[in-house]
Amino acid sequence: MKRVSKPVFFIVMILILAFTGIVFCGIHTQYGDITTTVIRGVGDIRWGIDIRGGVDVTYTSPENYDATDAEIDAAKSIVETRLVSNNITDYEVYVDYGSDKIIVRFPWQAEDDSFDPEAAVKELGETALLTFREGRDTDLEEGQTYEDLPLIISGSDVESATAVYSLKSGSTNEYGYMVSLKLKDSGKEKFSEATERLEGTGYISTYMDDERISVASVSQHIEDGEAVISGDFDGESAKELADRINGGALPFKLETSSFRTVSPTLGLGARDAMAIAGVIAFILIAVFMIAFYRLPGVIAIIGLIGQIGGSFAAITGVFTFSESFTLTIPGIAGIILAVGMGVDANVITGERIKEEINSGKTIDTAIATGYKRAFSAVFDGNITMVIVAVILMGAFGTPDSLASIILKPVFFMFGASTEGTIYSFGYTLMVGVVLNFLFGILATRLMTMSISRFKIFRNPVLYGGMSAKKRAALKAAQAKGGAANE
Repeated sequence: MKRVSKPVFFIVMILILAFTGIVFCGIHTQYGDITTTVIRGVGDIRWGIDIRGGVDVTYTSPENYDATDAEIDAAKSIVETRLVSNNITDYEVYVDYGSDKIIVRFPWQAEDDSFDPEAAVKELGETALLTFREGRDTDLEEGQTYEDLPLIISGSDVESATAVYSLKSGSTNEYGYMVSLKLKDSGKEKFSEATERLEGTGYISTYMDDERISVASVSQHIEDGEAVISGDFDGESAKELADRINGGALPFKLETSSFRTVSPTLGLGARDAMAIAGVIAFILIAVFMIAFYRLPGVIAIIGLIGQIGGSFAAITGVFTFSESFTLTIPGIAGIILAVGMGVDANVITGERIKEEINSGKTIDTAIATGYKRAFSAVFDGNITMVIVAVILMGAFGTPDSLASIILKPVFFMFGASTEGTIYSFGYTLMVGVVLNFLFGILATRLMTMSISRFKIFRNPVLYGGMSAKKRAALKAAQAKGGAANE
């Protein structure tokens, strides 16, 4: 068995506690009256409508435009996709076919300076029609508009869009943000034909609705269906454009007929009550783990603290793979369920270590064997939860999400079915279970193997087992009983 050095326990514990502290408190800088958020804390979470309230907006079709029921349904689906693409996972969307109205409610935390509700309302209602057109604005004659430029491909020919940081076209050392497009077969053929025809002599302009966002000279024939939109982008604007493209184009532009804030259905009091209940439950779990498993119980609690901190980090946007999420009641349920899985993993491991010690194994052997025997049971339970979470995210997430792409061969016949509350439950559940592998298995094992090297922690009683004296007495009693039976 490979030994783990003594300092590892303190290093891992300090890292877990420091990380969790940063996640909960956040990092903010103050310069005069200006406060800059470097890392969001729990206080910066955008809570759901049920807890914090939000925005109520009613969209209508343009004047003198009679939208069909199919167009209204398409618009509703695209609005839902755009909401989830912006990590607004708690929302309500209703339609009134008679008056061509779409009523949308979504959460808004007033203290979140990074979120502009009016801008979000405007973005939801934009048609977001992407077009690639042959030529430049300078090719237009007086009285002509961009629509007079020959159309090459449109947003319907795009399979997916991704914000990337890459080497700029025609440059050997200049990098920048751009939007990479993967085209469908229909778009691939049309784009290949256009770039072959315009190679070395022509230009292609990219428009979002009636706004030109880039123009590029055609330097090579592109056959692989990979197109790039390069312009004056930063990371945020490139991602915003990619999200708008992935969100799809509305069949008509939505006009805002009303805009107001709504009160929470539960309120901050309910949130605070849940927080207090969670702290009490965690304390009871800690008492139980320490009482039954002693030192492994203490280490398990440290691991659970890291798991909870990691879950909130994934919600507040600490990790680079995700933006801040809307925390809702189903999302909280996902965190709680994942913590329950973490407790279960530590209980199984603690029991295995106790069994090995009581069977006469040394401390080192008992720890190594206990974790090894417990891993298969813990892995089976956790991987099942991961599969469930991925299925929920794939079935009810945005079409461009990783889970949706993976499960596209399974769900392609059902069409898009974006449902933010279910998606948020699947997201927090998956994150929590993955973190259980990291903190509940890897980190706790390192800490347990490390602390067991200290002489003061070599007593079997500290691991929930019987003392050497009690084991000897029990063996003697068993041997005596066996002899009497003979």
